[in-house]
Amino acid sequence: MAGPVPLGTMIKDTAKETIQTVFIQKENMTDGVLALNQALDQEAKDLKAKAEAIDTYFKDHDMPLEGMGKKMVEEAEKNGLDWRLLAAISVRESTGGKFACIKATYNSFGWGSCKIGFKSNEQAIETVAKNLGGNNPNTARHYADKNTREILKAYNPPSIVPKYVDQVISIMNEIGDENLIAGKVSS
Repeated sequence: MAGPVPLGTMIKDTAKETIQTVFIQKENMTDGVLALNQALDQEAKDLKAKAEAIDTYFKDHDMPLEGMGKKMVEEAEKNGLDWRLLAAISVRESTGGKFACIKATYNSFGWGSCKIGFKSNEQAIETVAKNLGGNNPNTARHYADKNTREILKAYNPPSIVPKYVDQVISIMNEIGDENLIAGKVSS
């Protein structure tokens, strides 16, 4: 038979349960924050590895856009593009800035048939990435919802440069594996 439970025991048991619940919640929260921090740390390492792959390619080929790898990767990620695409287009169009458009400043992409200039390489990268990602309402009909090959066909149609797509993809593969992960190459 159960008798009355002293009030002090009830408070002690309730306090004990509360402390256990708080501890479990804190432990789960700590694990979640730790997992999130690890994921963010890996993402930063991957971005750095990709940027270094681009900059190494530019450096090995003595190309002026060396140092723009991080900006290219950031803008590619932001606009849903393959991380190597902007670098490869710049290599195909201007040998990585060596032979950039003459009358259009900072245009290493041949953007707008070399009739559009930019204030900086960073602005050029941002603009080209935004357009190729289908995020400019004025050009979205050409690039939105397309894979890399389709984007390249729209950028420079086979009727104009028959092997353009394959040339750019070949350069992309020279820069690095599509699934490059810091510390290893995934398959």
